Amino acid sequence: MDNEELELALLDVEERMDRAVEVAAENLARIRTGRASADMLDHLRVEYYGAPTPLRQLATVTVPEPRTLMITPFDVESAAAIEKAIMQSDLGLTPNVSGEGKTRIIRINIPELSEERRKDLVRVARHEAEQARVAVRNLRREANDAIRKAEKEGVLGEDDARRKLDDVQKQTDAHVARIDKLLEQKEQDLLTV
Repeated sequence: MDNEELELALLDVEERMDRAVEVAAENLARIRTGRASADMLDHLRVEYYGAPTPLRQLATVTVPEPRTLMITPFDVESAAAIEKAIMQSDLGLTPNVSGEGKTRIIRINIPELSEERRKDLVRVARHEAEQARVAVRNLRREANDAIRKAEKEGVLGEDDARRKLDDVQKQTDAHVARIDKLLEQKEQDLLTV
């Protein structure tokens, strides 16, 4: 392993750490709070003309009231498929389709979360965050192994290796801090009535 390969490996690890944080953010966004958010439906795929299509490509999603989502399909024909996708999703939401002719609107009322359900969702959020932290730490180990290997092979001196190990630790700490901040925000959202 030469110096250039090591730098590429470290860059790859950093990008994968960033991706782990992004995945954590996406997973945390999917956890339903008592409040309506257009992001709740981001992962939803609608079977439209035989192909799974992201909801955002078929309709606009707005939040007219704090506990109501309003979905306005671009094509009236897609309303039934959107309703079916919401019913079959793991969100536990019930859509109400209204309108006739060329206008169809799908409304979703977000039910109030019980205190017990909120605590369960906080546990789920903590689990998601911990999985992301573990992924980041595994990537740190991968980077540290590459640095130690380069040091053993004589590509890096002892001081350079120590400096790179410190840099990897700083990156790890920064990514874990981002995950912790995401978790803190989600817990606050979940516990605010």
